[in-house]
Amino acid sequence: MMYQNQELHFELNGKKFHCALDVAMFFLGGKWKTVILWYLKNGTVRFSELKRKIPKITEKMLSLQLRQMEKDGFVARKIYPEVPPRVEYTLSQEGVKLLPIIEELARWGRYKAEKNARIVDSRTGKTVRISFSKTRG
Repeated sequence: MMYQNQELHFELNGKKFHCALDVAMFFLGGKWKTVILWYLKNGTVRFSELKRKIPKITEKMLSLQLRQMEKDGFVARKIYPEVPPRVEYTLSQEGVKLLPIIEELARWGRYKAEKNARIVDSRTGKTVRISFSKTRG
């Protein structure tokens, strides 16, 4: 990466990153992290609720991703000493800082989907015509 006429790179956890986007994708890359962040954006969510909202993720993968995101400082976890134990997740202050980025990525994703994909009603399986550019969120 060039910055003020210097060729720079970042070193983090023993890895070399060539640009800031490379660092960002180290933390947010993969199939599930941005999806999990999306479902946490409106507040506290229990583990079981997240699992229901993301049916294709395994419990093991959800647990691994949440623990990594907690370690990275994006998610806070609260365990209630009940039987069975109740575990809730919320975005940390660091996670909240990601929301504008995640929302902009979602906006771009809706644009690309509207332009290139068939939009299907999940309940009926029928194609629907929707213009996301005319709606918010």
